[in-house]
Amino acid sequence: MDTKEIVNRRARHDFEVLETCEAGIALKGTEVKSLREGKASLAGAFARVDRDEVWLIGSHVDEYAQGNRYNHDPKRFRKLLLHRSEIKKLFQLSSIKGHTLIPLKIYFNQRGIAKVQLAVCKGKLDRDRREDLKKQDAEREMRQAMKRRRE
Repeated sequence: MDTKEIVNRRARHDFEVLETCEAGIALKGTEVKSLREGKASLAGAFARVDRDEVWLIGSHVDEYAQGNRYNHDPKRFRKLLLHRSEIKKLFQLSSIKGHTLIPLKIYFNQRGIAKVQLAVCKGKLDRDRREDLKKQDAEREMRQAMKRRRE
């Protein structure tokens, strides 16, 4: 099965990931077909706990080309499928000031079921981002030095 993973590239750059979990996602037929083609975006998406349900908000799944009048709304809210205990835990973690629920990626598991990797995140400050860049630069320089040494 050749399916594409939809990844939220900005999430790890803008947020510090504290905890992750896997959730199912309630989709319509044309949404599944678009996701299998990799035609979706998680940029600016987040999740919200509302009355013992978790909703994915701000994600964009393109309309399916052959969907005609049965196509879905690309920006609709999508329900995430979690156990009650997981919802309660996510609500407690996300209700702390500065914490939010961010989808990291949408993928299909081995059984062909669409899943969302959801993370409890805390926003990074500019100085945190600068520190991350310094670490990346130092690691890159070390790799290059090791490579030169082997040659």
